[in-house]
Amino acid sequence: MAKKLDICLSPAQLSLFDLKGKVVVIIDVLRATSTINAALANSVKEVIPVSTIEEGLEYKTKGYIVGAERGGKKYEGFSYGNSPYEYMTEEVKGKSVVLTTSNGTRALKMSQAADEIITASFLNVNAVIKYLKNQAKDIILFCSGWKDRFSLEDTMCAGSIAQGLADSTTTNADSTFAAIHLYTSHANNLFEALQKSAHFHRLSHNGMLKDIEYCVKENTYDSIPVWNGKALTLMP
Repeated sequence: MAKKLDICLSPAQLSLFDLKGKVVVIIDVLRATSTINAALANSVKEVIPVSTIEEGLEYKTKGYIVGAERGGKKYEGFSYGNSPYEYMTEEVKGKSVVLTTSNGTRALKMSQAADEIITASFLNVNAVIKYLKNQAKDIILFCSGWKDRFSLEDTMCAGSIAQGLADSTTTNADSTFAAIHLYTSHANNLFEALQKSAHFHRLSHNGMLKDIEYCVKENTYDSIPVWNGKALTLMP
């Protein structure tokens, strides 16, 4: 029997899903899972996700590099935020990075009951599809959304993964069909499609257009961040 695939469209819906025994794929295109992938692919040792600013400050006092973002902006008092470009420098190579964001790190912390947790974005979508095709476990694609709300960019990314797994999974969920339709309708120009999204307007208003352009580049990396119980590292 083919494994089952479901898509959770926002954290507010996660209670409807049983995560036990599942592979959960966290998706936060703009920008946490894109940033995590970029950081690890550019030689950051590990990314330690934390839920609160207070936890981030605690790590900061211990000398860790800490990225903190709320409302799409770098949080005051921190040198790093949630831009992938901030984690491509020599200063962070080989270092442990602590990250707290509005949505993505929260979604990861909410998924601890899963058998396995990986992260996905447009940057590594083919690598994720290839990996999941070879797994026997059922799959939940978990869209981080925005403050418990639906987000266009995460759903389209989930649709891309679901489409790639169509021949190796089963689904009867409307969320999966809708996500696939959204992605296939706009696959030829993701950047143009996302200009309609609320988070595009939020980030571009804050001067982060460059980040958005980077985060919609499909298959920039052939690597997958995986949760090891303490931090995210690149899958061996």
